[in-house]
Amino acid sequence: MPPPLHSDEASLQPSEARGQKNTAENSQPLRPSYDPTVAVKPGGNYIPNKQNLDYVLRTGLAGGLAGCAVCPQAPHPPLNPHFPPLTTAKTLVGPLDRVKILFQASNPQFAKYTGSWFGVVTAMRDINQTDGMRGLFRGHSATLLRIFPYAAIKFLAYEQFRSLLIPSKEYETPLRRLFSGAFAGVTSVMLTYPLEVIRVRLAFETKHESRSSFSSICKQIYHEQPARVSTSSVASTPLGNAVPALPTPRSGLINFYRGFSSTLAGMLPYAGMSFLTHDTASDWLRLPALAPYTTTANPKNPSAPPILRYWAELIAGGFAGLVSQTASYPLEVIRRRMQVGGAVGDGHRLGMAETAGTVWRERGWRGFFVGLGIGYFKVVPMAAVSFYVYERGKVVLGV
Repeated sequence: MPPPLHSDEASLQPSEARGQKNTAENSQPLRPSYDPTVAVKPGGNYIPNKQNLDYVLRTGLAGGLAGCAVCPQAPHPPLNPHFPPLTTAKTLVGPLDRVKILFQASNPQFAKYTGSWFGVVTAMRDINQTDGMRGLFRGHSATLLRIFPYAAIKFLAYEQFRSLLIPSKEYETPLRRLFSGAFAGVTSVMLTYPLEVIRVRLAFETKHESRSSFSSICKQIYHEQPARVSTSSVASTPLGNAVPALPTPRSGLINFYRGFSSTLAGMLPYAGMSFLTHDTASDWLRLPALAPYTTTANPKNPSAPPILRYWAELIAGGFAGLVSQTASYPLEVIRRRMQVGGAVGDGHRLGMAETAGTVWRERGWRGFFVGLGIGYFKVVPMAAVSFYVYERGKVVLGV
């Protein structure tokens, strides 16, 4: 039987025990006590917590920067090989964007130029001669106002829908990727569509004496109503040819959603195919046979999975832009014609079937692909750069 402890020895024993306990705790690997951007799985594996507000804000910021359309430029050597120098490119393609809208909406003054790249150049020259350089950027202010929130919401929503539809690797299927992208595109366009209508209407205008400002075009769209049919013309119509009266749409905010149905229909294949193609192409470029040439270490966290080299990321994004633009372009043409419906004809609100029939009667199947070459020239590099900046932005922001 051990001898009884003296009072001073008894008082020291708990302290020594606590010291040994602390030493044992300190010998275990340290983990952060709390990190708002990660969640802990059983077994100690850390995964991104995509429902956390911090993660949502970071992905939104990365997406907004991607939408501001920055692209690599060659004249100067990069300060960091992972992040080449950047310059804004939305402004660089602004003239092409305006010409494409004039072609798609079948503006009477520019319909004769459609069908060739020479016509694109001629249209740009005519706009420059009549309106100067400012004419080439007509509607660009609405583009700049819209692009950051649109892209931020789109990429943010994609991460959220993806986390819901693909909670783990075993759920990763092309169909779930497609729906994640489609739902993200629909969400972003619903919240920013009025600015899209304003942009198209500003770009469509070619009148010199009554050019609308941003505020005046908003008032004009708000107060637009279809032309009323006079009672005399109704009375003179034979009874057998009488057209059933339709309710007259009222002026108001509904006018800022002209063409919204075709936009939703087009956004499903566009955004869905865009994200699906990008993710699939990224998987191909990460195959073991290609990974040594296409991937590099994460510069912010070398222990994280490797990221695609910048040229490989640009290829994946550009391919995504090519596929998505081709899949959705006919619906984009219909949407443009519906958006300018208040500025042409009798001003009545056009339906998708009516607009498609008009395009078919005017030009046949080729009418649904007017300006597609301009679309490729604009969308392919823009999609490549957008995905590149988004993926690099997530690396920089630690998400």
